[in-house]
Amino acid sequence: MSTITTPSPVHMASRSVIKAVLLAGLVAGTLDIIAAVTLNGIMSGEFKPLRILQGIASGAIGRSAFEGGIGMGLVGLLFHYCFALMFATVYFLLFPYLPFLQRYPLLWGCLYGIVAWAIMNGLVIPLSKLRPAPFNWERAAINIVILMFMIGLPIALMARKYYSKKQQYPEN
Repeated sequence: MSTITTPSPVHMASRSVIKAVLLAGLVAGTLDIIAAVTLNGIMSGEFKPLRILQGIASGAIGRSAFEGGIGMGLVGLLFHYCFALMFATVYFLLFPYLPFLQRYPLLWGCLYGIVAWAIMNGLVIPLSKLRPAPFNWERAAINIVILMFMIGLPIALMARKYYSKKQQYPEN
């Protein structure tokens, strides 16, 4: 005799939130890397997405990442998406417990982009193998705006959409 088991509601809920977080990380990571490649191409006059991805990999691997070809580019892309996924995960975990995130997703999404910039530039890059570039206000402002609109906002809006299906939150 065989028994068919159906997943419990808790199991299904955890599965659906994992899917939502993965999608948010994928969307935010994709928007961010497109913005980075595009902006770098505009500012440098050269379109070199592989070099950008190798640069991301070099944070963990070191300068030799630039000699690693497409393989190191893929490692950089993996690291990039891991950070986007980390930011999505944290936001999704906090969302149900912080009512202000629920009421003002545009504001908090933008602020979360600033937090992401601060974490990357204040913690991740200094702890990496990258040599920190001299601080430049213009470059910082551009990168903050990119993270606000490509990381923070998509994650905040996707979290709101996911959780609004679970429970209605007050509109403002």
